[in-house]
Amino acid sequence: MQDVFIVGSGMTKFGVHADKMSADLGRDAALAAMKDAGADPKSLGAVFYANTAQGAIEGQHAIRGQHALRPIGIEGAPLFNVENACTGSAAALHLAFGQIAGGIVDVALVVGAEKLHSTDRARRLAVFSQPEDLAVVTAFVREHEARVADILPPPEVKIDEAMRSVFMDAYSVQARLHMKKYGTTWRQIAQASSKNHHHSTMNPLAQFTNDISVDEVLAARVISWPMTLPMCAPVSDGAAAVVLCSRKALDGFDAGRAVRVAASAAQGGSTRDVGDVRRAANYIAARRAYDQAGISPGDISVAEVHDASAYAELNQIEMIGLCEFGESGRLTEAGATSLGGRVPVNTSGGLQSKGHPIAATGLGQIHELVTQLRGEAGPRQVQRAAYAIASCGGGFYGVEEALSCVTILAAK
Repeated sequence: MQDVFIVGSGMTKFGVHADKMSADLGRDAALAAMKDAGADPKSLGAVFYANTAQGAIEGQHAIRGQHALRPIGIEGAPLFNVENACTGSAAALHLAFGQIAGGIVDVALVVGAEKLHSTDRARRLAVFSQPEDLAVVTAFVREHEARVADILPPPEVKIDEAMRSVFMDAYSVQARLHMKKYGTTWRQIAQASSKNHHHSTMNPLAQFTNDISVDEVLAARVISWPMTLPMCAPVSDGAAAVVLCSRKALDGFDAGRAVRVAASAAQGGSTRDVGDVRRAANYIAARRAYDQAGISPGDISVAEVHDASAYAELNQIEMIGLCEFGESGRLTEAGATSLGGRVPVNTSGGLQSKGHPIAATGLGQIHELVTQLRGEAGPRQVQRAAYAIASCGGGFYGVEEALSCVTILAAK
């Protein structure tokens, strides 16, 4: 395998872009990444474009990447459209990595773009109302709810039924299973949310940039206990992009700002018991990534993980080996995952605060880690960052993500 480098990275602000379509956001991110790399569209050997919701929300179901990128001169190179729910752009990055590592192309562009806000309510909700998705998630909740029937909220807690989501119900069940097995507390889960909201105050590209204390997180509207509103990722618009190249092509770019892709691993979910964590796709993908990079979890300086809920962050840092199973709540409460701690997690603000524009999320994580490894993160900079890990999951099928992607980056 050939070495692979990220030589350009760009990202729009995540949030509400009422005046832009999905393709507009994809173009903005692609142009930013190409400018950052100093890349010429004619140098691209392949392009990968990730999007999930454009068909449901904007009515454009096919060749979305071509429609987005041809107007800015990105043409000729083969363009592959990728759909894999929340892990769309992480999967696209994995595919591009394989093309370069395998010697098929020397330079590739990867883009993830999503427009989720719409004035048409039916269109806005369409991507979250797909019947087979709802059936799978509802079946999971029904099957496992009885296991946690004795893990009850404090008597004063009132569920906001108007905000209820079956997807957050699934996170609720998983969180309560963790609470029951390991003694994880509601306050520890809230600490992950408060921490990420604080990190986002230092990220101008984040959707939310306001501090929220642990007590404020706990006092917020309850979506599905123990998940309160600040613990849940918002609906977001946004895009992110990267330019990758081989070592042979590196001389054509600013090698001093290049970040090496030390590993890229992807694993599909499987039929298993929810408690059989060592068969989890995320766990397997992370071990393969560490083996590929030739490092261990103890070498990681900073991490971006898929915290679509505050509990999801606790689950993910266990899965990728930043702590033992059952230790994530205590680790978070002790400040080890905060800036200045042993291994800062979600310095961008995470999905809960930076935002979660589904197919753009994976590359949003990568953009943050590239910024960290370049030493360009400003007040949220992790000092002497050497290795960074991104963990992104897409969809839900059975008891876990349908696909899990883990990427390890190294400072050059």
